[in-house]
Amino acid sequence: MANILSRFGSIMSANINALLDKAEDPEKMIDQNLRELREDLAEVKEQTAGVMADEKAAARKLEECKKHIADCERAQVNAVKAGDDDGARAIISEKLHYQGNLPSLQQTYDVAHANSEKMKAMYNKLVGDINQLESRKDAIKGKIAVAKATEKVNKMTSNASKANSSIEDFDRWEDRANKMLDKANAETELNQQDIAAEDYVTKYKDSTDFDVEAELAKTKASLGM
Repeated sequence: MANILSRFGSIMSANINALLDKAEDPEKMIDQNLRELREDLAEVKEQTAGVMADEKAAARKLEECKKHIADCERAQVNAVKAGDDDGARAIISEKLHYQGNLPSLQQTYDVAHANSEKMKAMYNKLVGDINQLESRKDAIKGKIAVAKATEKVNKMTSNASKANSSIEDFDRWEDRANKMLDKANAETELNQQDIAAEDYVTKYKDSTDFDVEAELAKTKASLGM
């Protein structure tokens, strides 16, 4: 019994957040603790019922003793009225026997009653505590669900950020590719211009038409023609 009550006390005074921090699965831990508490409560209930039964038994014996004493007192009076002194003496002797037992029976009942009241108060408190934990369980599970959902959102947000970063990288790579293509096209255009110039040189470097006319004009000039 002491172990059960000690466990209740430790759980009720424990920091729930600290317990959850140590748990791999907080939801399972909460359910397990409440399941153990309900099992312990069933044992406390059984023992409380036993103490209450002891109280009732003690009360019954006490009332029976008081009833015997009351019966003896009436019988004693009736015996004296009837002039039966021997009968009165026997009745008085029996009454004194019950009166001698009365203090012990009263003490037994008082102790049983006090124990019963303590156990009932303890049982009722434990029931209230468990109900409170049940309510807190729902609230905690709700927080856990929100936390898990938030973690998923954060993860998706992180993935979206990675995607944005990748898009930016692709933009930079595409820009570099465009620059490379523009440079290559420019080089191609310049190469084509160089080829055209070379073609003209090739075409006209061996031509003598211009040289002949020049020599002819020079000759005519020297002759005064």
